Amino acid sequence: MARLFGTDGVRGRANDQLTAELALGLASAAVCVLGAEATQQNRRPRVVVGRDPRASGELLESALCAGLAAAGADAIRVGVVPTPAVAFLTADYGADFGVMISASHNPMPDNGIKFFAAGGHKLADDVEDAIEAAMSGEQPRPTGAGVGRLVDAPDAVDRYLAHLAQAGHGTLDGLTIVVDAANGAAFEVAPKAYAAAGAQVIAIHAEPDGLNINDGCGSTHLDVLQAAVLEHGADLGLAHDGDADRCLAVDSTGAVVDGDQIMAILALDLHERGELKDGVLVATVMSNLGLHQAMTRAGIDVHVTGVGDRYVLEELRAGGYSLGGEQSGHIVVPAAGTTGDGVLTGLLLAQRVVQTGTRLAELAAVMTVLPQVLINVPVSDKHAVARDRAVADAVSVAESDLDGSGRILLRPSGTEQLVRVMVEAESADAAQTVAQRVAEVVAAV
Repeated sequence: MARLFGTDGVRGRANDQLTAELALGLASAAVCVLGAEATQQNRRPRVVVGRDPRASGELLESALCAGLAAAGADAIRVGVVPTPAVAFLTADYGADFGVMISASHNPMPDNGIKFFAAGGHKLADDVEDAIEAAMSGEQPRPTGAGVGRLVDAPDAVDRYLAHLAQAGHGTLDGLTIVVDAANGAAFEVAPKAYAAAGAQVIAIHAEPDGLNINDGCGSTHLDVLQAAVLEHGADLGLAHDGDADRCLAVDSTGAVVDGDQIMAILALDLHERGELKDGVLVATVMSNLGLHQAMTRAGIDVHVTGVGDRYVLEELRAGGYSLGGEQSGHIVVPAAGTTGDGVLTGLLLAQRVVQTGTRLAELAAVMTVLPQVLINVPVSDKHAVARDRAVADAVSVAESDLDGSGRILLRPSGTEQLVRVMVEAESADAAQTVAQRVAEVVAAV
């Protein structure tokens, strides 16, 4: 049987794979595992519950809250807020754990359930496994005064906005910013946060109706933001995904500034201020070679992890490092939060523009983004590819051809019988040629 939890919680098509019954069972099981300490202390566990504006979020929120209350936990409903807000509020309210209902950048019909432990930290695999195992056991059924209660938290957004204001270290006075909220969880907080810092804000896709989240907008559809930045003559544009744990940017010329470039800018900022722990930036294997080259020039070490924000977080916590993230714009600043926070990232990036008096395009030019080609190769056994001699020889020849001016990466898909062949080189033609040659060898395995 497949594992219920994926790389980022439990996801599926709402009311199909991800049903109200499943949500209720997950909630009750989570109380048994994550609320065990509260139960041992003879008190009801307290749980923060937030969601993005998908229509199915209302259904799943009701089922989750019912499951929590039925297991004897009190639910603190914080409404439509970003995922990092739920992580922050879990700590700020002193809750035993938190739950976010969102499928991030996925299309509207999908949804997901993500848990945070006390303090707002993501769960380890073994804790997720314990919750899944608890679903098949007998759940406690308190009665009378033991039944959990549901309360709304009208100050949740204000608390989160105050946190963002404190986490920043400068103003945005004089900047004009276009914000694409993806008709998602940041529709309210993102424009407010940037405006509170002093920017003139032009908000687009900030009118969620439950159905339009991520629909042709947000961080996965930057063309709309690019056009808006040029139309309004803005200094920059910021785009979030459906749950606002990511941020990508557009400079005043309309050019995209991706997560690698944002990390480079923020790493240099922290390094100059002596706040980049051990001179280390944490990135995944998918970050562009141009980021590594730029960091080497600046005297910054890049620690590389597997793909996925959980691996970035593990490395950050293990070394006590100051900054990490992914090319997708999921960037973590541990001093300010326990998970990626797109709105915080946008604030820090825009503040760097103001503090240096330098346009975003010039700041982003610190790194040269090498052309990157990715080919998904269907195979019969993705694990056999790594052991194949012909593939190893093809990779060795490709690396010799690139001669240090590029790189090649083979990575099996986590969910399909595919091997992803990624090549970076000084020119797009060179990257395409090398990738195609290696992909043909991989396909023959």
